[in-house]
Amino acid sequence: MATIKGVSSFSAEQEAQALRKAMKGFGTDEDAIIDILTKLNVSQRQQVLITYKSSIGRDLIDDLKSELSGNFERVIIGMMTPTTMYDVHELRRAMKGAGTDEGCLIEILASRTNEEIRRINENYKLQYGCTLEEDIVSDTSSMFRRVLVSLATGNRDERTYVDDALAQQDAQCLYEAGEKKWGTDEVQFMAILCTRNRCHLLRVFDAYRGIANKDITDSIKSEMSGDLEDALLAVVKCMRNKPAYFAERLYKSMKGLGTDDNTLIRVMVSRSEIDMLDIRREFLTMYGKSLYSFIKGDCSGDYRKVLLRLCGGED
Repeated sequence: MATIKGVSSFSAEQEAQALRKAMKGFGTDEDAIIDILTKLNVSQRQQVLITYKSSIGRDLIDDLKSELSGNFERVIIGMMTPTTMYDVHELRRAMKGAGTDEGCLIEILASRTNEEIRRINENYKLQYGCTLEEDIVSDTSSMFRRVLVSLATGNRDERTYVDDALAQQDAQCLYEAGEKKWGTDEVQFMAILCTRNRCHLLRVFDAYRGIANKDITDSIKSEMSGDLEDALLAVVKCMRNKPAYFAERLYKSMKGLGTDDNTLIRVMVSRSEIDMLDIRREFLTMYGKSLYSFIKGDCSGDYRKVLLRLCGGED
């Protein structure tokens, strides 16, 4: 369930003029910008973007960038970006910025549906003139690279069919590829975790527990390390409970010293129209505190205000 649903009837013309008014002249009315943009959904914001240019003759994104700054600006520009393009920009930033943001690559590629991945691939190529896969290959290495390349094909089986015998066999394969032998056959893990359908994998995880006497996540933690471990754990978590996976991403972005603003902004912006209510519910269950209270304690100013709107309320 989403926290940002949009309004049933709105005038793109009125909203465009209101945004112009909020930015025109001396000073900026940040509250007005937050109010307008959080009541609209992403497709309504696109209509305002077009109307702003046709009615006012200025570019809304350029105006917002010149009036706003810092993390607040990043949230607002993120909200103004069509869903697929937002993922595309984030993936590119994760690879072409200073260093590689492996967490971002893992999060997007492990959590998006085949259809979403297909659209990301199309738009990535159009935007940057090279494929997402080419950038992944040039920016990552070894088995981690292979897992990302596999996920980036968007070729997971999405049926709900479960073959019990195959599930049992997959569980045995995983056991023999990891716990049972000295060293780990990582390719087996990738082949099963990155291609099988969700219902099938849930059955595999149950069968695995019966064979290995431990959870698949514990085996991944003891058999692998670093980015590869993180990637395969993310796949398992997304299969089991995607909102809980995002709740954990948000929790880790804020707990302790400092804030991982990249992750916080990306999850809040990208999930607000999909499953933010579910994420909030999981957050409360997992950490005993509401997501709202966490954001409130961790952020400040207009940045905090807009994130709390995306969060949608206190639990």
